[in-house]
Amino acid sequence: MDQARVYTHELRIIKGVRMKNGMLAVLGLSAIALSLGAPARAHHSFAAAYDLQQPVTVHGVITQVLLRNPHSWFAIEVRDSNGKTEEWSFEAGTPSGMIRNGYKPNVIKAGTEVTIKGFRARDASQKRGMLRELVTADGQVYGLFGPQEAK
Repeated sequence: MDQARVYTHELRIIKGVRMKNGMLAVLGLSAIALSLGAPARAHHSFAAAYDLQQPVTVHGVITQVLLRNPHSWFAIEVRDSNGKTEEWSFEAGTPSGMIRNGYKPNVIKAGTEVTIKGFRARDASQKRGMLRELVTADGQVYGLFGPQEAK
């Protein structure tokens, strides 16, 4: 009988180890699955942030260029019809997508005069937009957002 109890006890230990390992594996895989889903949740819809039925064109001087993932940004100082200065920000494509479309880093710097065509933010109180096209004073055109946007 003692031998039967030892065997049963060892079997419980083995099952317990398997159960713990199985639970750890399930927890580990769940954590990985959740972490992979986080970037997808963090990425916003451009249609939710920008009104593609509200095109906007601004002319001014670049104050800042941020080439960062997931999207780059161009800040531009614009003078309105009364001479008042406004700061606009335009969200552009990924740095790699912009380079594929002909943009080279450090070509457009602070102080560069440009005209930007894009789409307004849905919240019209914000001086913000999604960049579709950037034109420098010498006529160089950059389709910085990518091929998915029609001109």
